[in-house]
Amino acid sequence: MSLVLAVDAGGTSTRAVVLDETGRATGYGRAGGGNPLSSGIEVAAESLGTAVGDALASAEVDPSRIGSTTIAMAGAATHLPADDPRNRAIAEALGRCGVDTGFALRSDLLAMFCAGTFALDGYALVAGTGAAAIRVRGGQTEHVVDGMGWLLGDAGSGFSIGHAVIRAVVADIDGRGAATPMTAAVLASLGLDDVVDRSTGTEAPRPPVLHRLVDDLYAMRPVRMARFAPFAFTFPDDPTARQIVDAATAALAATISAAVDPEVDGPLVLGGSVLLRQEQVASTVAEAWRAQGRTGPTVLVDEGTAGAAVLALRDGGVSVDSEVFARLSGSLAGLR
Repeated sequence: MSLVLAVDAGGTSTRAVVLDETGRATGYGRAGGGNPLSSGIEVAAESLGTAVGDALASAEVDPSRIGSTTIAMAGAATHLPADDPRNRAIAEALGRCGVDTGFALRSDLLAMFCAGTFALDGYALVAGTGAAAIRVRGGQTEHVVDGMGWLLGDAGSGFSIGHAVIRAVVADIDGRGAATPMTAAVLASLGLDDVVDRSTGTEAPRPPVLHRLVDDLYAMRPVRMARFAPFAFTFPDDPTARQIVDAATAALAATISAAVDPEVDGPLVLGGSVLLRQEQVASTVAEAWRAQGRTGPTVLVDEGTAGAAVLALRDGGVSVDSEVFARLSGSLAGLR
């Protein structure tokens, strides 16, 4: 009996799972970040190879038994063929693990949707470092809203919230904005709380702490601004923080509303740290979706491994119904 290999490669971690034709997970492996955009293609390929190798070892199977492979990968060139140069490193990583049957690339957003439901129609909104919504029809992504990256979009994402926090902190120190407790929290997180003098003095046109802060921030990759997002939720009584959270919530509500088609109901799957850790944000987003006439259930999922497995099973010719989905979910949980 041939086996199916599924990989969920995200920005923080890469997870691989081996499944049999009944949907039972028999092997599991995990490694570091597998997003080619945020981690680089070489690091992403190395993470993928490690996770796949560990999953095969965990299942105690020969790689030649893998009949099909499906990879849900954030930042991959999923719109291009598997042999495109930008995807070739993935094939090479699989080859080093002994898996040479080819592979299918799938959207990490679709995997997140499938992690929450076996339904073929519905919606998903993911708000982690980035943010995007999809409409799914017939098991395929029919429409995508946002997910344009830090420069062009990702409204309501961890990046956009963190960026707003930093702008508010800089404006506080600079005197252009209101005082906010987020300032002390951000400075402490960067080890700058010892630079206590915010006065300019006669020889320094700007406060020394501001010079240090700006230097540190510009040295970061832009997407790393997402690390400051939690500070917006730490101070609910601060008007500046509350304004940032309200703006992000409204942006996410607009994103999911823009994905709605009157002919598609189905469940709404929510994922990503902004939605998982902030109940009020998730609730407001769900209300905006229902205001569009949607009546399906809302499901929260913490990551997309099960969804990648659902896609892999379907790519391998397996029909995923409620029984198969339950078997997959239960067996995968037992391996972690």
